[in-house]
Amino acid sequence: MDTQNKTVTQETPARRSRLLGSVIAVAAMAGLGGLAWYLTHQPAAAPAGAPGAAVPGGPAGASGPGGGRRGSVTTVGVATAEQADLPVTLEALGTVTAAATTTVRAQVSGILQQVLFKEGQMVKAGQVLAQIDPRQFDMALLQASGQRQRDEAQLENARLTLNRYRTLLGQDSIARQDVDTQAALVKQLEGTVMTDRAQEGTARLNLGYTKVVAPITGRVGLRVVDVGNLVGASDAGGIAVITQLSPIDVEFSVPQDSVPALMQQVNSGASLAAVALDRTRTNVLENGKFSAMDNQVDVQTGTVKAKARFANTKSALFPSQFVNLRLELRTIKDAVMVPVTAVRHGTNGDFVYVLKADKTVTVRPITRGHSTAEKVQIASGLQAGEQVITEGADRLKEGAKVTLPGGGGQRGSAGGHAASASAAAGAEAASGQGERRHRKDQGAAQ
Repeated sequence: MDTQNKTVTQETPARRSRLLGSVIAVAAMAGLGGLAWYLTHQPAAAPAGAPGAAVPGGPAGASGPGGGRRGSVTTVGVATAEQADLPVTLEALGTVTAAATTTVRAQVSGILQQVLFKEGQMVKAGQVLAQIDPRQFDMALLQASGQRQRDEAQLENARLTLNRYRTLLGQDSIARQDVDTQAALVKQLEGTVMTDRAQEGTARLNLGYTKVVAPITGRVGLRVVDVGNLVGASDAGGIAVITQLSPIDVEFSVPQDSVPALMQQVNSGASLAAVALDRTRTNVLENGKFSAMDNQVDVQTGTVKAKARFANTKSALFPSQFVNLRLELRTIKDAVMVPVTAVRHGTNGDFVYVLKADKTVTVRPITRGHSTAEKVQIASGLQAGEQVITEGADRLKEGAKVTLPGGGGQRGSAGGHAASASAAAGAEAASGQGERRHRKDQGAAQ
């Protein structure tokens, strides 16, 4: 009985020792795991003496001049300010309009015999488009010609008679009244012949109008009338519509605030380049020049209408098409340019973060100038060749320490691997220590 109680008494401390060893091992593994996580998630340590580095002898977690956590360094993107020629442009939405549009109508009434064009065909000025029945106009021309010839013969006879009367008057063989009457008859017949010639010309002109020709060069539209119909000058639709496509115009609106700068360039005789872009502003449809501007401001929109003319040699522009117009007003020479993402706005105005040689940044107030879709001009406050921060500036302050992409990635990775290996070794050691203590307790119990 005493032996059994002694055995139970010896087993109880042994069991407690094993339990205590297991708890110690688990606590050690948890602590080492937390240490490994902390080390792997720490940024790369800043060099000694840099802004943002830990102060020697200071308490843990103290902040340096950079304002960040001890040893924190921000990875940023940088760009170099460069000098370039900056075009000052005017962007507007424009509508393509034909330089000329003509409705071709018959100038004489008659039956349409032939249509000599195809729908959508390009035609030239003077090209015959249709033929009207010319027979009645031929007869009218013959009639006018006969009338003229008859009156010319009468005039010739009257002139001969007048010459004879004047000879007889010199011989005092005829009265002067007869001579004057004959001279008046000659003048009357001369007027009649002149009228006959005009009527003959009108008849010949009407005969020529039976051939309907294109007044301008352009693209003919859909046919309005078919062969066999009676056509005339009073037809509203005419025979066809011709639209001039080359050259072609783009109408756009200029804001009234931009009118003085535009007029200054126009009055100086400058040739302003214009570019027609598609709806996405990525593809250039045609290049042209500024043509003209209206003489008054639209009171409803506050804009002035203007035109730019394009050669349209490739037929990329079509009447009534909507395009994006870019008009180049002038060019700023040797402008200091930086990416748009580098310029930031604060309570005191625009500024940029300038990267110094010691990999720290400083706040530089600047004056913004003209800008494009990707870059902005720095009118003052920055020199060409200086580096500015374009990415990661949200986490920066004056004097903050930064690193460039790829500058500390490997070091952080190596530290992470080392911390992981150390944590694993510590866990393994703690596990081995607990196992040895467990075996020792079992031997003591036996």
